[in-house]
Amino acid sequence: MMNVKLSILIPVYNEENTILELLRLVQEEKHEKEIIIVDDASTDDTVKILKTLKDENIKVLFNEANRGKGHSVRKGLKYVTGDIVIIQDADLEYYPDEYEYLIRKIVEGKADVVYGSRFLGAHRAFLYWHYLGNKIINFIANVILNTCLTDMMTCYKAFKTPVIKSLVLKANGFGIESEITAEVFKKRYKVYEVPISYNGRGYEEGKKIQWTDFFKCVYWLLRAYLR
Repeated sequence: MMNVKLSILIPVYNEENTILELLRLVQEEKHEKEIIIVDDASTDDTVKILKTLKDENIKVLFNEANRGKGHSVRKGLKYVTGDIVIIQDADLEYYPDEYEYLIRKIVEGKADVVYGSRFLGAHRAFLYWHYLGNKIINFIANVILNTCLTDMMTCYKAFKTPVIKSLVLKANGFGIESEITAEVFKKRYKVYEVPISYNGRGYEEGKKIQWTDFFKCVYWLLRAYLR
């Protein structure tokens, strides 16, 4: 696989228990990379931990107030300089050693965007209502966009850098996932899905998305599609 530079964009909110291990795993991944972390006004020790980081390839940004994942992603995108952008949650639900699966079709010139599907790969048995919500919103997206995605809400999405920078993104919260998808398909970019592993966690382990986010994601899907 040819040499590419990855921009790993990590939105963070209250992940004091996982952030250092996550960064260790990201750094161990073999590709050249820059890591852009955006802390969304964490209230635990995450900020303190991030301020101790010394790695030359890590840039840390801090939000003054909690604005949501979408706001953090947009903020981080202003600083990317790599060839391919990968969005990485700060928990340990996704495995950085699978970046190569995400970027292969982009490097081969076959894809502009790659979704890592949790439902095509090995995954820990996780919350049924989250699974059902994913299936429903996936169905809505597929009907509206005339496609066949299996996992629109996956965190693991990889983009050619000019592609993600071309998207019109305004959602501040988890609606960023459906907004990205609507924008990508409206612009007719070439999209692949690949299987990834998934270690879904429960609320007692720090999971943050709520049932109300389902309706917000449907709203941003429709808003992005219709604008």
